[in-house]
Amino acid sequence: MDAPAPETTPPDGIIRSRGLKFPLERDILGRKVVRLLRANDYETKEFEAVQALVGPQDTVMELGAGIGFMSTVAAVKCKARAVHAFEANPALLPYIRQVHALNGARNVTVRNALLAGRKGKPVDFYVRKNLLASSMEPLQGDRDGGVVSVAKVEVENINTVLQEIAPTVLICDIEGAEADLLPKADLSCLRVAVVELHPQWIGQSGVQAVFDTMHKAGLTYFPKRSNAKVVTFRKDW
Repeated sequence: MDAPAPETTPPDGIIRSRGLKFPLERDILGRKVVRLLRANDYETKEFEAVQALVGPQDTVMELGAGIGFMSTVAAVKCKARAVHAFEANPALLPYIRQVHALNGARNVTVRNALLAGRKGKPVDFYVRKNLLASSMEPLQGDRDGGVVSVAKVEVENINTVLQEIAPTVLICDIEGAEADLLPKADLSCLRVAVVELHPQWIGQSGVQAVFDTMHKAGLTYFPKRSNAKVVTFRKDW
């Protein structure tokens, strides 16, 4: 069997994925993310749901901006009226803003904040050598590259933010925090929600809590655009 071809750096240092551009910064992306981007397989389930459900009339609120992929999709591909992305990891913000600028996403903002049921004091966030493994947990093992710095992140009230933004679409991928955060939020302003569930961490009760929250907000599970752990909810479908 032939060995896989070694990864090469594009002449302009830019990875192209689904018509979007991403700076090849390996300390941020890592080999797996680079491979998935190049194969147009990065966040495929979320991409397909958002591409199908978000339009120019929408104001989008994204929880967990990551590398800026979904916020760029919503802003550039879906041409949403406005996109408000929230990311707790301060080390990712310069890269996210670079992605937005590179793709001409002028209708998108990104804020470094942790949303909660109430406004609170800034909390510690542990930035790791592997930036995508950074978290609020002080110990995650040597596989994550070790903590390189500890940042203070503002804690904002999610309902205050919802009233401020008045989103019609929610995109949520917050690594298991969905079961705790979403039930504290008044999501009645939404017409669509795209949520990546993490049942391995939140369990059956956590999954049920997310579904119950959506039902309370007048949103119904929409199987046509749901795929495995990425679930979508709509009004009036």
